[in-house]
Amino acid sequence: MTLSELLRGVREHPQQLTIPATWGQGRAGFGGLVAALVYEAMRAKVPPERALRSLAITFVAPLTLDKPASFEAEVLREGKAVSQMLGRAVQDGQVVTIVQGSFGAARESAVAVAAEAAPAMPPVEACQTLPFVPGATPEFTRYLEMRWGVGGLPFSGNTSREMGGWVRQRGEVEREPMSEAHLLALIDAWPPAVLSHLKGFAPGSSLTWTVEFVQPLPALDTHDWCQYRAVIEHARDGYGHCAAALWTPTGELVALSRQTVTVFG
Repeated sequence: MTLSELLRGVREHPQQLTIPATWGQGRAGFGGLVAALVYEAMRAKVPPERALRSLAITFVAPLTLDKPASFEAEVLREGKAVSQMLGRAVQDGQVVTIVQGSFGAARESAVAVAAEAAPAMPPVEACQTLPFVPGATPEFTRYLEMRWGVGGLPFSGNTSREMGGWVRQRGEVEREPMSEAHLLALIDAWPPAVLSHLKGFAPGSSLTWTVEFVQPLPALDTHDWCQYRAVIEHARDGYGHCAAALWTPTGELVALSRQTVTVFG
């Protein structure tokens, strides 16, 4: 099932949706997909004029593949302009992911500050392709394509603070407008930047993740490449703290991301 098919599935059957093994990330479902599915359940309960401003995501436990899960949402508070939401992915009666979301309508303001320019990035054609290799790369990368442009590959012993390049959906996907749900998957496709510092394989995963979206979203569709860069701000004692951003191909800011990651090596 493609990303768009799963997003449609959770909109139609939020109480029972199975993530297939092809969307695996190690022993669990791909975190970016799980977050996107919870977001879709939340979005259905918010007035359409209230755009997504931020999400705070905690991965409580792995989501088991090929097994039904439910994606739940509740309104915590609905003010004049802002809706505060809580979403959960639940499997076997246990919460596996919690998402707190803030949705807000636009309002008049005297404050207007442009985003900083996107970092210099080699063109897509000049970047190293990360192929999908069954058994060697995460299963979900059959659906998401990355081109490496900055920093080192995981487990390469490269001690750069940066990691990034280009990302988009892979293969024959239907051309449609890019939503926040699609973008969540693209942002989380990249491995934790700290993994490039290791010289041999060791597992790592996201513990917490916050994402802030620039609204209104720049015009993108599901065939477009997006530019991504993560920066390691600090890492020690098996935990890393990374800040990242996503831009359009022309350098327009789309989203800001921050993760606390665990590294078992």
